[in-house]
Amino acid sequence: MFIVTNRIQVKKGFAERMAPAFTANSDLKNFEGFIKTEVAIARDFEEYDEMSVNMFWETLEGFKVWRESDAFKAAHKRPEAKEGEAPKESPLLGSKIVIAEVVSSTEA
Repeated sequence: MFIVTNRIQVKKGFAERMAPAFTANSDLKNFEGFIKTEVAIARDFEEYDEMSVNMFWETLEGFKVWRESDAFKAAHKRPEAKEGEAPKESPLLGSKIVIAEVVSSTEA
């Protein structure tokens, strides 16, 4: 099993509102090898909050198929500003993808 973590730094106060968007995508369930998505928020940084979007996959191939799909592009498309409105400033400050293979685990 693999855990693909997107560590996303956002402006203070935005993580809680953004987190549900990462687990609302029902298209993921259609991709072979997808197990689940979990979102965790770390609030102990002074200048930002950090979301860890953890996607669990049976294989890396399944993740790569998702990453190259139209469903991925649609899920990551920023909403366009309405006519006459200025584009909204993004709360995103930075992100980093970390891919790790689970080599040992225990459960209750």
